[in-house]
Amino acid sequence: MMGRGQWRMLKNWTLLHRRQTIIVLTLAFFIWTVTVVNFSTSMSQYGVRESEKLRKDVINLSEKYVKALARENEGIVDGPYAGRFTAYDLKKTIAVLLESILERLNRVEDQLFNQTMMNRNITRSTEASGIQAQDLLEGKNEQCELTKKDKQLYPQCTGKIEWMKQMWKSDPCYSNYGVDGSLCSFIMYLSEVEGWCPRSAWHGTSTVPKDDPTILLMANITTNIEPLMQMLVDPNERESYAWIRMRIRRIWDRWTKAVNSLAAKQDLSGRRQKKILVHLGLLSQQSGWKFAENQFKGGPLGELVQWSDLITTLYILGHKLTITSEVDQLKNILSKLPAANSPCQSRKELPVHIIYTDIVGLRQFKKFVKEGYGKFSCLLRIVDTFGTEPAFNHQQFAKKRKKSSSWGGQNLQPQQFFNMFPHSPDNSFMGFVVEQHLNDSLVNEIPRENQALVYGKNEYMWQAKTQYLDIINKSLEVHATVYMDERSDKETNTASTIIPSYVINHGFLNGEDLHTLLRQSKVFVGLGFPYEGPAPLEAIANGAVFLNPKFNPPHNRNNNAFFKGKPTEREVTSQHPYAEQFIGEPYVYTIDIGNEEQVRSTVQKILDLDTFQAYMPYEFTEEGMIQRMNSYIEHQNFCQFQRQPSKWPPEKAITLLFGEPNKSCKDVCWEKNFICEPSHFLRTNSMEALKQHGAPCSTEKVALDIFYPALDTRTNDCILQQDELLFSCVGKQENLRRLCPCRNYIKGQIALCQGCER
Repeated sequence: MMGRGQWRMLKNWTLLHRRQTIIVLTLAFFIWTVTVVNFSTSMSQYGVRESEKLRKDVINLSEKYVKALARENEGIVDGPYAGRFTAYDLKKTIAVLLESILERLNRVEDQLFNQTMMNRNITRSTEASGIQAQDLLEGKNEQCELTKKDKQLYPQCTGKIEWMKQMWKSDPCYSNYGVDGSLCSFIMYLSEVEGWCPRSAWHGTSTVPKDDPTILLMANITTNIEPLMQMLVDPNERESYAWIRMRIRRIWDRWTKAVNSLAAKQDLSGRRQKKILVHLGLLSQQSGWKFAENQFKGGPLGELVQWSDLITTLYILGHKLTITSEVDQLKNILSKLPAANSPCQSRKELPVHIIYTDIVGLRQFKKFVKEGYGKFSCLLRIVDTFGTEPAFNHQQFAKKRKKSSSWGGQNLQPQQFFNMFPHSPDNSFMGFVVEQHLNDSLVNEIPRENQALVYGKNEYMWQAKTQYLDIINKSLEVHATVYMDERSDKETNTASTIIPSYVINHGFLNGEDLHTLLRQSKVFVGLGFPYEGPAPLEAIANGAVFLNPKFNPPHNRNNNAFFKGKPTEREVTSQHPYAEQFIGEPYVYTIDIGNEEQVRSTVQKILDLDTFQAYMPYEFTEEGMIQRMNSYIEHQNFCQFQRQPSKWPPEKAITLLFGEPNKSCKDVCWEKNFICEPSHFLRTNSMEALKQHGAPCSTEKVALDIFYPALDTRTNDCILQQDELLFSCVGKQENLRRLCPCRNYIKGQIALCQGCER
């Protein structure tokens, strides 16, 4: 980099050189003007009066032009970016003069000779370069022009350039980075600092600088639990992490065995240690959700299961963690970061590599980083149980289409949302671990009884389910684990006006006692709520068959109060869609619980089974989660600045499929035993790709919606996606055939393609 003195010398030399060039070119220009005008007077078809008027017009225009050019050049200051091109201003001056000369020559020749063909040829020659004089005066340079491919690979670059044109003076940090108002400085800043534009547009290479291996810290497998327990001590003595600590400690031996088993199967060495901030906004006092207060009183535990397993995975893989849950903790960390308060989005200075939080935590985070949020946004991973679809994530689109949600409008890459189950291919599947409390020797000693355990720990879940339970009670003894508020001495845990009197209620049980009860039971009875919890998988892992209530019509945000505010239009076909779709019989029976005959026959079918075998999907084991999260940490990258030349998942795992009308890419891919892979939508977003896969494109259009790229079957228009945030696996429309990126997957590890686990 040049020092200030060197810049000053370069600037002085450039200004002197510019003035000398202007003088020489101005003299040459006047000589040319006089020559042309004198020549014009000799033309017999013009009279003296006309010739004299033409001579005065040309000279008068020339004088005005030279004065304007001198004023223009006098106000130009060479910035750090412009200085990289030492002939930049000389080229600008010459180009403007030559273009002006040719323009006047065209006018003179048109008047004197009326040679229109020559005029057209000269005009074409002046336009051949693609950059005109006015372009150069505005700071353009052919080395800073974006190609069509650049715009496809970096679709947000053009919009960022337009923003910079208006806002680059809004904060001195931009000029400190060398932005001087020229197009070149905008593109260089947006490529070098913020990463929204390609380096190849001006630098000639798109390689990402490599880290110095001598100063990198490596991530090593960590099996000592005590430092993690110290991180999970609540400084405010609210015991927010009590349930999480209990779960981690209880199954720690399984975690250590799992990571050692995975290390024996695949190479876990040579991984860079990441600095990771984990902020559990749902546990904060400000959230008002009372997760911490209700964690041992029958409150929702699915989210705490996911958080405890995420924290364990990150720690055992050897990454450096900072864990917070209260706003004052987060504020204290962010107040010490200069990067948090500057709109210039340099990501070279960021103190963390990844930030895991939830929607509540995201709101708290935004509040304290303010203008600096943009630079942190690509580091975010949002733990999001039910999913956030692109149509709700895109703030302006959601507002325009009346899809606004208190959970949506975050304008993140959809894959930055991490779900509990693999139900939304636009998002990433984080998952959790299905806990196995009982060791093998203890399991074998527990006899299977003729009993059913009901999945419903709160009384309200049992409403209007008596008729359904009565049928089950005719064949099986019915048990429950409903949490009851403290009652008078005369009352017991079985006292309830909602729960049938024949139900044997055990109250709130710890993990080992609950799993013993599951191991004794033949059937785990779903009531329809809660949706998509971990308990059915725990039951299946203990050999109990899950009765999964079917929804007809499917539950969604239009017909169900629970989903009304959720940022998804997903059609939930049963209480547990994952168990229905990915497990199925004989471990799961999805039935209409309002159909008495179907309930009766299904219970009998279960009782006729010879054995009750346990089943555990690999992706819900400790090893499966470690493998999946390690792949995400190593390969997922949402920061343009750090964009790698090779994509993940790799192209060899992707198949492009041209769907039928009114089918989403999720359905198109699934019907061919693939998964929709949103990270490869850019490959489909071109006329060439659509034509190559059978689309009879007549015209090319660009639009803003979740259905594109696609072929309109009514008009044969090929419609491309205008905004990459709206690439969607779930969008579908009756008249559109979509071109879909579909990925192969590992059975039992659906988040990873074949060969992508390393």
